[in-house]
Amino acid sequence: MQPLTYSISDLARELDITTRAIRFYEEQGLLSPERRGQERVYSARDKVSLKLILRGKRIGFSLAECRELISLYDPMGDNQKQLNTMLGKIAERRAQLEQQMLDIQQMQIELDTAEERCHAALTRTLSGRPISA
Repeated sequence: MQPLTYSISDLARELDITTRAIRFYEEQGLLSPERRGQERVYSARDKVSLKLILRGKRIGFSLAECRELISLYDPMGDNQKQLNTMLGKIAERRAQLEQQMLDIQQMQIELDTAEERCHAALTRTLSGRPISA
C-alpha cells in the first residue's frame, strides 16, 4: 500500500495557507519533503508537522518551540512525551498571557490617572487658575 503523499498545492489548499508559507517552514527545517525532480512530495508526517506549526503559531509558540514539539512526534508511538511537553508549553504561555493582562490593566489605570490629571489641568486653566501637574 502506497503511503499518502501531498503536493505543496494540496497542503496549501487543505490547510488554507500559502505555498510560500510552506516553503518558509521547509527552509526553517520544520518540514522535509522528498524531491521528485523539481516537485516536492510531502508525507503524512509533514502534514501533521504543518498542522502543529499552525496551531502553535495561533497560540503564540515560537518556531523553536514548534521545532521541539515536532521532533518529539512519533507516528508509531503514543506521543506522551510530546503531549506532556506541549502541556508544559501551554501552561507557560497561559502564565505569560495572564501577566500581560495584568500589565495591560495596570497601564489602563495609569492612562486613566493621566487623563484625569489632564482634564483637571484643563479645567483649572479655563477657570483662570495656574496649572500644576
